[in-house]
Amino acid sequence: MDSRSARPWLKALGITIWQRREPGAADHAPESRADANGWGRLKEEVQSCVRCGLHAGRTQTVFGIGPRNATWCFVGEAPGAEEDRRGEPFVGRAGQLLDAMLRALGLDRGQVFIANVLKCRPPGNRDPQPSEVAACLPYLRTQIATVRPRVVVALGRFAAQSLLATDQPLGRLRGPLHDYEGIPVVVTYHPAYLLRRPADKAAAWVDLKRAREIVTNE
Repeated sequence: MDSRSARPWLKALGITIWQRREPGAADHAPESRADANGWGRLKEEVQSCVRCGLHAGRTQTVFGIGPRNATWCFVGEAPGAEEDRRGEPFVGRAGQLLDAMLRALGLDRGQVFIANVLKCRPPGNRDPQPSEVAACLPYLRTQIATVRPRVVVALGRFAAQSLLATDQPLGRLRGPLHDYEGIPVVVTYHPAYLLRRPADKAAAWVDLKRAREIVTNE
């Protein structure tokens, strides 16, 4: 992607400086370590899950989207109303901003794996409860172990705290490079937060560039 074609997406992010994306590992993802049957069984297990009370109010589960051999993995918190209706993570306004973030990196949804910590929508989009995270997190762990991405981008406090098993605030988790089962983890803001606080888009772009450097230099 040249600087001219990237400009609209960077503008959406509130970024005025574009750095050219170098060809790298994101264009040459490794093969998945699990076969399609195992992935299908995991998806069926999620679809029929009753491990916590959230199953009673869902329209459908939101398993996640993207190739099983993706180089990048983006992890959010939980489905919202539109995600619950469509069965796909990060749709609506937050999803549009995530798409802009991906475009700024020279990526699209077809190249990355996107999932949430919770696979069912909490009522009223409230914060996930510890018992719900404990019940659902094993699914995400299996997904990451299957995909084995080269970098995980944790979008927001709940995703970061759940993956890293910490209660540190987002302000402390942003910046340092973290490790999840040998996979580098970069923590940044959730797109929904950036819609409310667009001034922090520039800081989020710094985080995304760091994740890109990990992929490119690996």
